[in-house]
Amino acid sequence: MKVLRLLARPVATGVLGTIAVMASCTAWAFQQPGKIIAGSDLTFFPYEYMQNNQPAGFDVEFLDGLAKAMGRTAENIDTRFPNLITGLQGGRFDIINSSMYITEDRLKVIDMIPYLKSGESILSLKGSDYQPKRPEEFCGHKIGSMGATSWLQQLSKLSQEYCVKNGLQPIALSEYSTDPQTTQALLAHAVEAQITDAAVARGVVEKLGNRVVISSDALIYPVLNGFGVKKGNDEVKAALIDGLKKYTATPEYAALMKKYNFQAPTEADIASMMPSH
Repeated sequence: MKVLRLLARPVATGVLGTIAVMASCTAWAFQQPGKIIAGSDLTFFPYEYMQNNQPAGFDVEFLDGLAKAMGRTAENIDTRFPNLITGLQGGRFDIINSSMYITEDRLKVIDMIPYLKSGESILSLKGSDYQPKRPEEFCGHKIGSMGATSWLQQLSKLSQEYCVKNGLQPIALSEYSTDPQTTQALLAHAVEAQITDAAVARGVVEKLGNRVVISSDALIYPVLNGFGVKKGNDEVKAALIDGLKKYTATPEYAALMKKYNFQAPTEADIASMMPSH
C-alpha cells in the first residue's frame, strides 16, 4: 500500500529495516506499559473534542485504532494547543495527538510523523459585506485565529510583505485560546473573519447553520498533519511507524477515513509538503 511506505519517509535512512526489532523493545520508552499517553487540545471539532464527558473525534478514534494495532490502549490528556510541545518535551505525555500541522519550525524541536493531509479555510458571517476568498484580502481587516497555529506566522509575513509593501493596511490579527472562542469573537463582531482548519470550518458551519459561511473557495496553505514525538525518543517513533503500517491496512482505517471524508497523504504529498529542517 502506497501510503504505508510514505508514512515512514520522515525517519532517517536505515530505520525501516530495524523497525520490527525496535518495536519489540519499545515498552520501556512509553510512560506506562500497554498505553499511549497523548496530549490533545480537546476543543477542536471534528478532530478532537469532548462529548458526554469523553474524548471524541477523528484524531481520538484514529489513535484508538492505532493503539489497538500496537497492542496498547490510548489516553488523551486535554491540553491547550500552545502548551502541547512544551508538555511533550517535559515528559507529560508520549506523543502529541492534536491535528498538529507539520512545519519546519516544529521539526526543529520535535519529530513528527504524517498521517493526514489538511489545510485552512476562511469563515465569515453570512450576509456580511466582507467575504474574503484568499488571505490577500485580509489587509486592513480584523482576523481571528486560535493561538500558536502554523498559519499565524504565514499571515504575519503576508501582512508585511504583501499588504504593507503594496500600500495597504496591515492585517489586524487577534489570537484566542481555543477555536470555539475565535468563532464566538466572529459572532460577536469582534473580528471580521476567522481562519481555521478546513475540516473545523465545515464543522462550525454544520453546528451554526446559516450564521456563518466558508467564504474561501480553495484550500489555503495545504499541509500535512502529524503526531509529535519527543526528539531522541526513537523507540516510540519507530513503534508508531510500525503501528501505522499495520493500522492503515485494516478495514477499520478505511471506514474511519470515509466517515470523516479525510485524505491520507499520497507519495506526491509527502515529497512536496514534508518540510526540510
